[in-house]
Amino acid sequence: MYFEAPENTTKSHLKLDRHKMKLEGIKHIFFDLDHTLWDFDKNSALTFQKIFGLHNVKVDHSQFVSAYEPINLNYWKLYRDEKIDKDDLRYYRLKDTFDALDLEVEDPLIKILSNDYIAHLSSFNHLFEGTFELLDYLRPNYQLHIITNGFDEAQQKKMDNSKIAPYFKTVTNAELAGVKKPNPIIFNYALNLAKAKPEESLMIGDNYEADILGAKALGWDVILFNYHNITAEADIKQVKLLQELKAYL
Repeated sequence: MYFEAPENTTKSHLKLDRHKMKLEGIKHIFFDLDHTLWDFDKNSALTFQKIFGLHNVKVDHSQFVSAYEPINLNYWKLYRDEKIDKDDLRYYRLKDTFDALDLEVEDPLIKILSNDYIAHLSSFNHLFEGTFELLDYLRPNYQLHIITNGFDEAQQKKMDNSKIAPYFKTVTNAELAGVKKPNPIIFNYALNLAKAKPEESLMIGDNYEADILGAKALGWDVILFNYHNITAEADIKQVKLLQELKAYL
């Protein structure tokens, strides 16, 4: 069964409906980096494959990655909540993954792998499909910025090596701001750096708590990049593909 559109429904009417989705008054667009533009999971998996080969670590790569990803996300939440520091995050996400797979790996090697992971991560630079197309589409009409909880030494390398750095006027990371998303201080730091106001700012990111709720609480517009299909409040605008952002911008 299907329903035909009324005879007076024309392409111009459809265009008008899409136009109603456009966000008004936005001048500054702030993107999260990892899991939003930069494909962290793919690049991370390739990095582990490389460093395990360099150090002759005998582990099933796919099993390791499957175990690591949720453990890593949990440690990042602890890190955002100021319950662990950077060194603990880097060490225990590997330690716990090896333990989950019943693999005995000595502490000195875990520490070496932890450092090598950061050193090699930015050598892989897969972006989500449509990243360059979207940034080219947005750049003429908006000032573009990055807000990331990632480490200072790694994030700029990721942007430089993936060739997206020239698109962004400012980059705010948690180490510069002294706090992590969703703390309001980092959002205000980013606003000051960009010379922007909350009512003219839009945050786009994948993390519901850190990116979306954090920015929304300060009066920003928000769009959830929900490629991992999490449950969000009904009033939260969301997309599953970067190209879908064009409907709003």
